[in-house]
Amino acid sequence: MLSTSTCVARHDTSYPNRKKMSAIFSCSSLYTTSKSSIFNNPNKSSFNSTHSPSIPRFTPISSSQNPNRFQSTHKQKDRFTGIKECVLSVALAVGLITGVPAVGDANAVAPALSDLAVLISGPPIKDPEALLRYALPIDNKAIREVQKPLEDITESLKVSGVKALDSVERNLKQASRALKQGKSMIIAGLAESKKDHAMELLGKLEVGMEELQKIAEDRKRDAVAPKQKELLQYVGGVEEDMVDGFPYEVPEEYQNMPLLKGRATVDMKVKVKDNPNLDECVFRIVLDGYNAPVTAGNFIDLVERHFYDGMEIQRADGFVVQTGDPEGPAEGFIDPSTEKTRTIPLEIMVEGEKTPVYGATLEDIGLYKAQTKLPFNAFGTMAMAREEFENNSASSQVFWLLKESELTPSNANILDGRYAVFGYVTQNEDFLADLKVGDVIESVQVVAGLDNLVNPSYKIAG
Repeated sequence: MLSTSTCVARHDTSYPNRKKMSAIFSCSSLYTTSKSSIFNNPNKSSFNSTHSPSIPRFTPISSSQNPNRFQSTHKQKDRFTGIKECVLSVALAVGLITGVPAVGDANAVAPALSDLAVLISGPPIKDPEALLRYALPIDNKAIREVQKPLEDITESLKVSGVKALDSVERNLKQASRALKQGKSMIIAGLAESKKDHAMELLGKLEVGMEELQKIAEDRKRDAVAPKQKELLQYVGGVEEDMVDGFPYEVPEEYQNMPLLKGRATVDMKVKVKDNPNLDECVFRIVLDGYNAPVTAGNFIDLVERHFYDGMEIQRADGFVVQTGDPEGPAEGFIDPSTEKTRTIPLEIMVEGEKTPVYGATLEDIGLYKAQTKLPFNAFGTMAMAREEFENNSASSQVFWLLKESELTPSNANILDGRYAVFGYVTQNEDFLADLKVGDVIESVQVVAGLDNLVNPSYKIAG
């Protein structure tokens, strides 16, 4: 059985860090497939931060005037609405930089910073597992003060040679002190039904920190990162054990949809064609139903229907990898019970809020500077594609973001608040850059968290 932590190469080769790939961001939007669209518009424009583009005015074209308004990712492939998206992107970027007043509610303001927001302020977090830890619906400063110095070990290891280990020891001492001083507060924050499991993890964390201290003292640099990862998994487990049930009510109009009330993990196995270096790969993806229950629930429901099994990668342009457009005229999943395309609302959780925003982009409601709980920070951020002018039109097409650019920097990304993020690739994400159009998704399987899915339609029909 293929391991979920490795990808099968056809022969030995070394892969550069895909996160550092250098490419120009094409001003394209992540819209769903149009069966009549054109692939690869040669006039696709790009943004260069060294220029100061003028911003012309555009009049939106209705669907009756322009049947090709969606972006293609399948058979006839991509049609980019490049100029329009560049204009919107630059306008939004200017708003983020200069603080253009909101055009919506004059009283709309960004949520106040919590203690935790202050704690994690600084450079943007790009590690997918760290993003998932901070996205949990908990408010326990004590455990975060253990987590942060352990995560900082990654930065310490960027120092060359064994000098890095001095910084690692300082990080570790800070984490150990925080755990000792805050343990009672951590225990008080545990959900009663999960307390025994969390106490076991805390015991393993304490032992593991002692082991990491010994590794640092023995100057075994190569052993630091694996042990760090192990300790952070314990921390993440304790934090998940602080969540007691699902933290809010989904709006009534969506309560009968498949909902993921918690988290789930899936493995996506892809057969790679025409690549002399890579044969097949399994991507592990964690889906976050705490912050996107409708979106993640819809995807898990489709996974259980085997909707994606055998489907090809339909877009791979260096900016995103995209799939989910079924064969035939439909541009999404046809629900057998209604014989109509099943669509879901745009769903965005804002940092500091208790429930997601539904049916509107943050731009629509004037929250230009608000931070999303699930940002497009990580290589392999997973989100829903949708129709250009319809916020609530997502169905089955999904994409993974591959890189940063001038318009998609972490923590100031023009995609944040405009597309529904619902998960992150946590293993083998670098290999997403090797996927090409025509590579085949052999299977997508839920390996954990299926019991968090409520209202599963796959059990009723299909």
